[in-house]
Amino acid sequence: MTPLPLEDIKPPCFVVDRALLRRNLEILGRVRRETGVKILLAQKAFSMFSVYPLLAGTLDGTCASSPHEARLGREEFGKEVTAFAAAYSRQDLEELLSCCNHVIFNSFSQWKRFRDLTGKAPGVKFGLRCNPEHSEGQTPLYDPCAPKSRLGIRHADFAGESLEGITGLHVHNLCEQNADAFERTLAVFEKTFADIIPQMQWINFGGGHHITRPDYDVPLLCRLLNGFRKRWNISELYLEPGEAVALDAGYLVATVLDIVRNEMDIAILDTSAEAHMPDVLEMPYRPNIIGAGQPSEKKCTYRLAGHSCLAGDVIGDYSFDEKLEIGRKVVFLDMAHYTMVKTNTFNGLQLPSIALFDSQTHEYRVVREFDYSDFKSRLS
Repeated sequence: MTPLPLEDIKPPCFVVDRALLRRNLEILGRVRRETGVKILLAQKAFSMFSVYPLLAGTLDGTCASSPHEARLGREEFGKEVTAFAAAYSRQDLEELLSCCNHVIFNSFSQWKRFRDLTGKAPGVKFGLRCNPEHSEGQTPLYDPCAPKSRLGIRHADFAGESLEGITGLHVHNLCEQNADAFERTLAVFEKTFADIIPQMQWINFGGGHHITRPDYDVPLLCRLLNGFRKRWNISELYLEPGEAVALDAGYLVATVLDIVRNEMDIAILDTSAEAHMPDVLEMPYRPNIIGAGQPSEKKCTYRLAGHSCLAGDVIGDYSFDEKLEIGRKVVFLDMAHYTMVKTNTFNGLQLPSIALFDSQTHEYRVVREFDYSDFKSRLS
């Protein structure tokens, strides 16, 4: 593998490595071959459509939670499109029905309210999202099965409802987890919904499966999927990984703008946690940096912070072998997923450009640059 061509990169810039995407696709392709499961790209995590032709060579399509995502999947990916949202407006549902293969409803209320529309879409399959009432996530913000969750229908709420027109179920409660979490979830799901599963033609097991992580138990996942299919004779199974598609395949290159001191050295960068990697604040988490260690692990410790006016625009504390200098480039790891899709123009900050690199062929090119018009056009 070839290191990033830092001399050619103008920060701030997201850089996605095609070779690392291909590595992830090889693993996902193995799961498809060994289980027959269909794998959809969760665009909420990764929507870099310039690489959709590469992804489409392995994956079966995309999933969306809005008409814009569905349209992007249909136009740029060109394969299956599945939609789910907590609720649909009539206008949004009309648009989704025109470009989706599957539409999943979050409540019987919505399903019944829009029967006049769904009845006119014979080419679309319809499903319901169920809540297995089994939590595996450690962060309540990302736990669809947390108490009082708005996502999914509990088994008790299926009582007395007609399933006419419904051909599938969607179940999702994972977040960056291994196959053991899916195994536990599957056991609960099969027990809780044992009376409903036999009536279905397809099951969508959602996202959160960290399939391409080095320690992920791929054989266990394959055994679980094959075992479920055999037990229930369900013809179609789906997974919707987003993070797993682009895991460890991207970087965010930034530059040190200034160094100030307030009880410790604080390096201010030309990137921002608030505007460019908001999950750092929302999750929260501390992204890894090439060549950096934990605080005090190496010779020189700094707090790295963004250049917005938000007081809490802090990325984290890191240590380096040498002192940071103004103009030094800093490379954040694993920045392809849940970064580009969440960037914003708070404070009018410059959006990072987007580039493609191939560590096998050494090719580097900038795919997209942003300017003032991208900021202004969003406001009025």
